[in-house]
Amino acid sequence: MLYSALLVALVAANPAPQTIPLWEGKAPFAVGDSTADKPELTIYRPEKPNGTAVVICPGGGYGFLAMDHEGKQVAEFFTNLGVTAFVLKYRIVAKDRPGPLGQAPLWDAQRAIRLVRAKAKDYGVDPKKIGVMGFSAGGHLASTAATHYDLGNKDRDADRIDRTSCRPDFVILAYPVITMDDTVTHKGSKNNLLGAKPDEKQIELFSNEKHVTKDTPPVFIFHTSADTAVVPENAVRFYRACKKAGVPVELHIYEKGKHGVGLGRDPKWTGGEKSVATWPDRLTDWMKARELLGK
Repeated sequence: MLYSALLVALVAANPAPQTIPLWEGKAPFAVGDSTADKPELTIYRPEKPNGTAVVICPGGGYGFLAMDHEGKQVAEFFTNLGVTAFVLKYRIVAKDRPGPLGQAPLWDAQRAIRLVRAKAKDYGVDPKKIGVMGFSAGGHLASTAATHYDLGNKDRDADRIDRTSCRPDFVILAYPVITMDDTVTHKGSKNNLLGAKPDEKQIELFSNEKHVTKDTPPVFIFHTSADTAVVPENAVRFYRACKKAGVPVELHIYEKGKHGVGLGRDPKWTGGEKSVATWPDRLTDWMKARELLGK
């Protein structure tokens, strides 16, 4: 009750970004009591919300989080469109939080989606318009959430949030890690998530192109051909899997642009390459077509 009251109070407060804990008490799969094992959501609310929400997973190879250009800046982009944005600080490998992470980040992403949906009325959000977005390793997490979900934990001991569906209604992937196949994956992300010697079951479980079904939510994907850190074959594999399963999917692969460009509009991250600056426009068009930005 105290946890729920805290969330409501924060939402009712001023519209400045508010950070809340994901879990009441110790998070599942926590290995200690450090801040690294205490995932959080930072809420960015638009002046005129249109009912759509997105949980944003910044990248960082599951070893750090690019909370500015793949978090805060992205949240501000969405609020300008009327979308309520939730930037997720999920579990990563840190000095006081050793790997492998296993399912901890996935549980964080699932909990975030559940929380937004369970509190949709408080946030001014339509519970049927809650998406997930991820960059790089955060894209792996977002695609994992899109392909590994449930409609709610029906255990009578589960809290109201955990009894809520964690299926996202749409998915946005920016230069995502998708597969754990060594010939394609980002090896740093794989090592932090699964360890140096994962078994075949783990590799299969977290190779998300293998878990797309007809019920996977609609997907928007952006990547660049020039990306050598996370090769665009990741995006292509997910695109092909979506097409095969009949999932609505849109893919944009730009010729130029290094890894980690964020929204593509900040020279600090783009290296001055201007062509990638149009991908958020393509995303906006896609969201409009899906009636996620109002009519």
